[in-house]
Formats: sequence, structure tokens, C-alpha cells
Amino acid sequence: MSAESERKTEVIPQWKQEEVDTVVAILDSYESVGVVNLAGIPSRQLQAMRRDLHGTAQLRVSRNTLMIRALDEAEQDLGQLEDLVEGQVGLIGTNDNPFGLYRELEASKTPAPINAGEVAPNDIVIPEGDTGIDPGPFVGELQQVGADARIQDGSIQVLSDSTVLEEGEEVSAQLANVLSELEIEPKEVGLDLRGVYSDGVLFDPEDLAIDIDEYRADVQAAASAARNVSVNAVYPTAQTAGLLLGTASNDARAVGISAAVESPAIADDLVGKADAQMRALAALIDDEEALPEELRGDLAAPATDDGGDEADEADTAEDESTDDQSADADAEADDTDDDDDDDGGDAMGALFG
Repeated sequence: MSAESERKTEVIPQWKQEEVDTVVAILDSYESVGVVNLAGIPSRQLQAMRRDLHGTAQLRVSRNTLMIRALDEAEQDLGQLEDLVEGQVGLIGTNDNPFGLYRELEASKTPAPINAGEVAPNDIVIPEGDTGIDPGPFVGELQQVGADARIQDGSIQVLSDSTVLEEGEEVSAQLANVLSELEIEPKEVGLDLRGVYSDGVLFDPEDLAIDIDEYRADVQAAASAARNVSVNAVYPTAQTAGLLLGTASNDARAVGISAAVESPAIADDLVGKADAQMRALAALIDDEEALPEELRGDLAAPATDDGGDEADEADTAEDESTDDQSADADAEADDTDDDDDDDGGDAMGALFG
């Protein structure tokens, strides 16, 4: 008989069964259930995290064997989480979706000092600047761990950003002391999510670590592209029906105006188009007398430059002078005619006595 079969069939003490029942009740009361890593979290910080999760999620810590039994007895098929129950872990339940749970746990993490023997979670850098520490043997310790440190202006200063340990390397006791002296906290303490089971799917942390803003932008871009395809293909949907009807209405109106189709819906547009065409044609006619009276003076005179204005003024003056001369000539002709008429009358009188 396998060890797993023995575990499921053995009779356990009453207190253990009560603990399993309690954990099962917790698991069955939430839509999403996950396993979190508790290693390296001080008890005080763990209690603070419990309080922060109150109202959104519930953390339960028990013996691994009892948590595995509870996962097996839960109503949901949580057996996939059993392989994640190893080391210092706890079970967490929430009605939030797995992505929301992951974001909440990541946001709750706090900086913490790193101890000798731990593995660096990322590159450890001592930043450039004044350490605020008086000259002394500490400058040698800084140099020994790889920092570009010197004594300047009465204090120990780091002259440039110095990477003293790379990600994945083990922290030495000397480096741990130096970082503690500089109050550098290179790691984050919090609940590390190992996996979440929700709606029949087991989510790994890598699946949940997404950029929400980027993901939202991608979804919006996809929705916009789909809407464009629907409109261009004239495929009506609840989201595009109004736009398609509006486009069809505009196209129908444009065709009606272009073909001069008589319709009450476009009568005003047709009249406006005809009026515009009539005024454009009238603007090409130089003789204002040839225009209907209502159009005279409404159309703007053709624009001319300064030389044209002077030429026009000269032509106008010449015309006026010519008109004056013609008028004087006509007046003289009239006087001559009158004199001739008078002389003729006297001659006729003398002729006939």
C-alpha cells in the first residue's frame, strides 16, 4: 500500500480531524484557493499581513499533512495544489480573481534586511553618495565587499554605484553586516504566491504577473480593430449597428444630392447646392447688368493689385474726360443747330416776302 493511501485511510486524532474540517470549511467558502510561501517572514510581520488581508482574503496556516488532507476533502477539485504544499506554506482563500489576489499580495510586500547565507533575490547595489559614517575601519569593509569607497570631506563616501552581489549568489556574513550598517534592505518580505486554483484552472505566478495597463491597452486595441473589421465588412453587431446605420444614411444622402433625387429629406440640401452653383456661375459674369437685380452688388468684385487700381482710376478719369468733351461737343452742336435754324427762317422770309 502506498504512503498516500495510508495517509487517506489511517485514523487520525480528533483534534487533527477538527483542524482538517476547519480548513475544509475555509476552502469551500471561497471561489479561489492558493498556496503561499511563508519562509523568512517574522511572526510579527505575518500577523500584520493577516490583518491587512482581512475582508478580502483569509490565510490559514497548519501542518502540511493536514492541509493536504483538507485539499483532498474539499468540494472543489483542489488536488492540483497538493504538490505545492512543501516547506513553510499556508493556504489562502479569496473571492477575488487570481490576478487581483496576486496584485494584492505583491503590493503588501515590504523591504527587509537580508541575512548571511540567504540567496540574493536580485542584484545588490550600494548606491553612490555619502554614507554619513565617520572615517574608520568601515571604509575597508566597504572596499572588501566590492564598493568604490573613499574617505572624503570628513566622512566615508561611495564614489559610484557599486554592485556588490549578483542575483542568485549567497550573501556572506561580512556583506550582511555592511548592508545592515548602511540600512540597505535588498529583499522584500511578503506572501509569495505559489499557485492559485480558480474555476477549474491552476494559475502559476508567472501567469498572473502581468502589466494591467498594458493588458488593458491591448484589449482596447483589439476591440477597436474588431470594430473596424465589422464596419468595413458591413457585419452588424450590437456594438456596430448604430455606426453602420449612420454610415448608410450619410451615403444615401450623398447619392441623393449628387443625383438630384427629389426627396423631402434632402430638399434643403438640393436648394443650397443649386444656390451655390448659381452664385458661382454669376461670379464669372463681368457685366453686372446681365445679372438679376437681386444678385447685383452681392457678389464680390474680382481682387486686383495696386497697379490695377491705379490703371482703373486712370481709365475712369480718361473716360470721364472723354465724356465731358463729348458733352461739350454735343452742346456746341446743339447751339450751332439752333443758330442755323434761326438763320434759315429769316432767309425763307426774305425769299417769299
